[in-house]
Amino acid sequence: MLWSVTIVVLLFGTLFVRDVIRSAHGAVGTRRAENRNFAALANVLITQENQFDAHLDYLLGSGSTLTRPNFEARLEQLDQQLPNWLTQASLLQRPALAHHVQSTLASLTATRVRDYQEILTNVAVSLQLPWSTPSLDPVVGSVAQAQTSLVATSALWGVDRWALVHEPGHVRLPATSDVLGTLNLSSALTNLSASPLLEVTRGIGITAVLVTPAPLPSPAGEVLLPPTGRIRLGVTVTNASFVRQKVAITFTFAQTNGARTSQSQTMTATLGPLGSFAFVPKAVMALAGERGQLTIDARGAPAGPKMSTSRHYLVIVSPSGNS
Repeated sequence: MLWSVTIVVLLFGTLFVRDVIRSAHGAVGTRRAENRNFAALANVLITQENQFDAHLDYLLGSGSTLTRPNFEARLEQLDQQLPNWLTQASLLQRPALAHHVQSTLASLTATRVRDYQEILTNVAVSLQLPWSTPSLDPVVGSVAQAQTSLVATSALWGVDRWALVHEPGHVRLPATSDVLGTLNLSSALTNLSASPLLEVTRGIGITAVLVTPAPLPSPAGEVLLPPTGRIRLGVTVTNASFVRQKVAITFTFAQTNGARTSQSQTMTATLGPLGSFAFVPKAVMALAGERGQLTIDARGAPAGPKMSTSRHYLVIVSPSGNS
């Protein structure tokens, strides 16, 4: 009987140990798979960061051969990559790994994203490019701090990227580059600013004038109108440069055959790069048989190529048929 009990105990003990061993092997296998999956995804993210670093460095070094629109487009393309990094880093935070390496990578990526945003904004502002609203929250700091931060985060990751080497799967994670962190950005921007292709050359011009009621046939520089009590104007001003441009336009109508005082009004707007804006002032009061000088002046920048910043018209309102 004793022997039977002993055999049963040994049997159950053997089965228990086997289950424990199998469970341990299963846990190791799971951790190995998690570590290797994390490494594959982390490699994609870090590769993108390093390519960004290299591409921005190349743009700052050779951008003097690009026009302002092309340079700004390249800068925008780089900026649009940054939010995707945050999404990828967020997805890497589960499951939790040894030494919390996934949390470290997510945190460092978020810091580097804002460092790069600071540098992109600094470049755009330095070259007076029509930089759009940043794709991320506004950055507070300086470009020098951003560069220092890039170097520091690369150094931190240089230590933490070995966290899984002795864990199941023996994963080695790639390093992050810090080319932008050590770049002489001031010198790079000075060279870019000296490029004739990137130089800011401002120019505006009045490109269209619409008068209502429709004028009758008349010589150039003269606007002959049917009898009317109101003259409505529409004036289009065009920005000939790839830069945001503030413009003020003044409309003045001075009667030449009566005692009425002149009518004047000024309007302002900011024109987008190579864009146009239509100004519609309040109606000009008129009388049948009236004559006056209409002057339209646009200010804010010199006249662009083959453009004019002022228009002058002799306005003649036809007499009423009852006069």
